[in-house]
Amino acid sequence: MKYLIVGPSWVGDMVMAQPLFIAIKQQHPDAIIDVLAPAWSLPIIERMPEVRRGIDMPLGHGKLGLKARYQLGKSLREEGYTHSIALPNSFKSALVPFWAGIKHRIGWRGEMRYGLLNDIRKLDKSKYPLMVERFVALAYPEGSTLPEPLPIPALQVNDNTVNNVLRHYNMHTDMPILALCPGAEFGPSKQWPSGYYAEVARSLSEQGWQVWLFGSAKDKAVTTEIKNCLPDSLQHHCHNMAGETSLADAIDLLSYANAVVSNDSGLMHIAAALNRPLVAVYGSTTADHTPPMNKNSETLSMKLDCSPCFQRECPLGHMNCMKQLSPEMVLAAIAHLTAHHKEHTKKHPEMKLVEKGSDSH
Repeated sequence: MKYLIVGPSWVGDMVMAQPLFIAIKQQHPDAIIDVLAPAWSLPIIERMPEVRRGIDMPLGHGKLGLKARYQLGKSLREEGYTHSIALPNSFKSALVPFWAGIKHRIGWRGEMRYGLLNDIRKLDKSKYPLMVERFVALAYPEGSTLPEPLPIPALQVNDNTVNNVLRHYNMHTDMPILALCPGAEFGPSKQWPSGYYAEVARSLSEQGWQVWLFGSAKDKAVTTEIKNCLPDSLQHHCHNMAGETSLADAIDLLSYANAVVSNDSGLMHIAAALNRPLVAVYGSTTADHTPPMNKNSETLSMKLDCSPCFQRECPLGHMNCMKQLSPEMVLAAIAHLTAHHKEHTKKHPEMKLVEKGSDSH
C-alpha cells in the first residue's frame, strides 16, 4: 500500500496529523507514506519516522492554481500511489490526488468534492470532538471504532544534529532550560500578556534556570519586551531567538527544554510532540478540540462565560480570559510538572519513540 497524504497548512495541525500516519503503519507496517505539504512544514515531516518523504506543495495557502496542481498530479502518477487522504476539507486539496490517478481517494465531506474523492465521509463532530480523532478515523474504514488509546504525536530528533544546532547558536545545557513561546499566529486574543511571561521568566531565572524565547520574526517585539523586563543581572541567562532560528532548529532546541510555557500555538504542539513538560495557556480558544497530547502537560484556562470566543481580538476589549490567568498559576503548574526531575540535571528526550497518552485538566 502506498499513501499520498495531503497535509494541513498550519504547524499545529501538521503535528496532529502524525497519529494518522502511525495508525496507518499499525495496520500496514510495510505501507509507504508520502506527505504533500507546504515547504515550511518539511522539517516537521522529516522528524516523523512513519513518513518516507515530504513533497513540497508549491502553491501558497488559499491559492487555487489549477494548472500547477494538474501538472503536479500528473507528475506523481508514476509513483503508483494506491491510496490518498486529503486532510484539509477544501475543494483544491482533492485535486492533486485525482489528477495523480490514485484509486482510493479518502476525505471528509467539505467543499464540493464529489467525484474528486470516492470515499467521502460525513463528519459527526460529536463522535470525533478532537481534531486528532478526525484525522485518525480516515486511516480506518468508515464507521470503525478508533483504537484506545489513540496514537499521539512523537517527533524524533537526531542527537548529532541537535548538538550541531547548540554549537551554532552558542547555547549550553548546564542550567535547566525554560522555553517560552509567547506568540500566536491566529491573533492577540490567544496571547498571554508579555508581562506575565516576564514574571515567570524572572522567577525561574532567580532559581537558577536559563530562559530561551522562541517565535517567528513577527514575535520579536514581544520576546524583546519579555527579556527587557528582566533585571540586568539576569539578562545574560535569557536568549531571545525569535526570528533567528529556522523551524528545524527551533524543534531541535525545544527538545532540550526542561519546561515549556506556550500559548495555544504551533510551537505548543511541537513541544508536546517532543514530550516536554508543558504548560499551555488558553483564552479565546479551548483545549476541547486541539489539546496538547503528551502526559506531562497542563492546560490552564479561566473558563469565563465569554470564552472561548474564537475571535482574533477580544470582542469585549478586556482580555480577561488571559489577564485573570496569573503568573502564579503557571509557576505552580511548572513546579508540579518538574517536581520529579532534579532541577540541575540535564535532560534530553531519548532517540526512540516514547509511548505517551493524552492528559486532561
